[in-house]
Amino acid sequence: QLQLVESGGGLAQAGGSLRLSCAASGFSLGDYAVTWFRQAPGKEREAISCISNRDGSTYYVDSVKDRFTISKDNAKNMGYLQMNNLKPTDTAVYYCAASKGPWSYGHPWWSHATDYPYWGQGTQVTVSS
Repeated sequence: QLQLVESGGGLAQAGGSLRLSCAASGFSLGDYAVTWFRQAPGKEREAISCISNRDGSTYYVDSVKDRFTISKDNAKNMGYLQMNNLKPTDTAVYYCAASKGPWSYGHPWWSHATDYPYWGQGTQVTVSS
């Protein structure tokens, strides 16, 4: 069974940190680009960070750049999102997703949820002020 399972969400204070994990089973995460999405209440799901399966390049949207770090441990079949200097606006359900492509036209290339066949169930992150 192919699946992704997130963990590590919870409650943090503004300025604090959390580390999200994404465990893959049934497939090798090293062959896939891994992207973290989030969905805040009343808002659309947005892609916030991606790590490429080709060369390990990392990508971030401006709102999380320099605060979040995406990584992947292919040997452990795990993906991670280290979140520092958290803000109340980071409050959302966070999802990891994996894909080999193909990628829809549009910028950034990794941002289209429909390109991802594998999704985790989501983990809640709540940041208090």
